[in-house]
Amino acid sequence: MRSSVFLSRGACRFTVLISVVLLFLAYISITLSKTKQKPSVWDGYNVDPNRAKRVQTFVTEVLQRKCKRSSTRKNMSALFPGRYKQDIPPFLRKNHVMGKEVFKYPPPFGFQSMDRKLKEVLDLFPKAPREERSVKSCSRCVVVGSGGIMRGLEMGQLLDQFDVVIRLNNAPVRNFIKDVGNKTTIRMSYPEGSPKSWDDVNPKTLFVTVIYKTVDVNWLKAMIKREKVSLWDRLFFWQEVPKEIPIGTSQFRILNPEIIGQTAVDLLQFSEPRRTFWGWDQNVPTLGVTAIVLATYLCDEVSLAGFGYDLKQPEAPLHYYEDRRMDAMKEQTMHNVDTEKQFLAKLVKAGAITDLTGGVHCSFCEN
Repeated sequence: MRSSVFLSRGACRFTVLISVVLLFLAYISITLSKTKQKPSVWDGYNVDPNRAKRVQTFVTEVLQRKCKRSSTRKNMSALFPGRYKQDIPPFLRKNHVMGKEVFKYPPPFGFQSMDRKLKEVLDLFPKAPREERSVKSCSRCVVVGSGGIMRGLEMGQLLDQFDVVIRLNNAPVRNFIKDVGNKTTIRMSYPEGSPKSWDDVNPKTLFVTVIYKTVDVNWLKAMIKREKVSLWDRLFFWQEVPKEIPIGTSQFRILNPEIIGQTAVDLLQFSEPRRTFWGWDQNVPTLGVTAIVLATYLCDEVSLAGFGYDLKQPEAPLHYYEDRRMDAMKEQTMHNVDTEKQFLAKLVKAGAITDLTGGVHCSFCEN
């Protein structure tokens, strides 16, 4: 009996010793990895002042031109005859009679088998939300992307002069106002990508939620009602989601999934979602391209800034607000970045939209 106790204690001591050694090795490994980290992507980063000046001059010229009513929608219809539908309502409304298309597929292409959940959320909205389109006779939208190309161009004041400024996910404005401005008409995101700390100064900013999965509706409902997200729901998010979106109920919107279908199937020519043994096989467009298509339904003229991933420069900054390199895009296997860039370049070259920073197609660059 005593020998078995002795062996048990010895085994415990051995286990503790091994654990201490492993922890020490882990500490050494972490310490060494930190000392071997690459320098910041912003170390030595400089913007050619001549290029910045050309960008600012170009944006000024765009703003000074006479606005052409329905210009973007007319160009889209000409570029994609029979494929670009001009009558899609951009957002879902309370008491709105929705067609079968909305319930044909699961998120993000629809709300299949989610009639009750969707109604519960829409019933929280006011009966008559304010008009989505600008009250101006002709309005201009700019979709501000998060690309590192924005850093150092000092075009913030110019971007703020657009009638509608659409920002994506948690891209911040604080500390970057000189480059990206601080006007936010619409912040468009999904739960995991939403700001953990609200950064928009405009108290009337609209928050457009993109529903990618069933649990996203539960999150949106909790945000509107200022309630906690249940532990069960939190298990289905791939990273931490905001606990609060500090805006009024009337400022929330749900993106019409038909906009995503229009973007993916009709414009990018991806295959329609199809059922498989494991669920659904579907090509989902990036939020940025979806936002640009949304903008065509909100404004007469549409511009973009901060778009255009240049995968040929892996060491270039990916986003203007963080220390990540372009090669991180290799991990994004869900999206077809090359196809989307070709699509946007087609729109820019045809004059349907304007690329203010030249990352997709530069119309102001020297030959």
